[in-house]
Amino acid sequence: MRLRCRTRWLALDQPVVMGVLNVTPDSFSDGGRHNSVEAALEHARAMVAAGAAIVDVGGESTRPGAVIPSIAEELDRVVPVVERIARELDAVISIDTSRPEVVAAGCAAGAHLINDIRGFRNPATLAAAAAADAAVCIMHMQGEPDSMQLAPHYEDVVGEVEHYLHARVRDAVAAGIAADAILVDPGFGFGKTQAHNVALFRQLERLTAGLPPLLVGVSRKSMVGHLTGRPVAERLAGSVALAALAAARGARVVRAHDVAETWDAVRVGAAVRTAQGEA
Repeated sequence: MRLRCRTRWLALDQPVVMGVLNVTPDSFSDGGRHNSVEAALEHARAMVAAGAAIVDVGGESTRPGAVIPSIAEELDRVVPVVERIARELDAVISIDTSRPEVVAAGCAAGAHLINDIRGFRNPATLAAAAAADAAVCIMHMQGEPDSMQLAPHYEDVVGEVEHYLHARVRDAVAAGIAADAILVDPGFGFGKTQAHNVALFRQLERLTAGLPPLLVGVSRKSMVGHLTGRPVAERLAGSVALAALAAARGARVVRAHDVAETWDAVRVGAAVRTAQGEA
């Protein structure tokens, strides 16, 4: 199993870690820590050394109530960082964006993968990714970041997320995205209650059965806070536990802030999954 990322391939026969690099002043857990090019590069270097196969650069905070930056602001945050990482590090570079302008400029700067929390609802964003021959990660989200947690409702959260992802994958292929260049993400915490998150996690293997490789992102999220009672700064153990469970249930990419610990966890989870398959 491999993911085609423009000019390179990412092996997914074993799960890999996507390291989070927020270059924003207001992200929920690390806003402002990496919003200079040098600070961002040093953090990216540390994540790659710790085992990250992908570095995910985000210039827009998607926490509820966050201020949406202008296109110019997002470009100014993201493009210089992508250029430096592409020049100095050996890693797949992802951009966490929903804007076609950022897709085009980011790929021109060296990005390989577009991670869109809005699931490429904007056809222009999907067209820009196809034009750049980029890989894509399609996420499910009910609503928009500023209102998604007000009253999320599903009749069947697993079935609805599964149906949505299948439909968006078909749209991506029709737009020119190669079938072997697609990841999907059920979108934990994006327009979902705790009960929805837990239901999705319990049935991850249903989502891995008929869809492209699955990305799971739960690092430091409110899901972990609800389960442990811990504030954001104290959610490492809970995040790592879910990372291991995700790998054991078939996730191929785990998105995380704490790369070294998560890399250990996904290897343990993958080993358990393999042992179960051999039993």
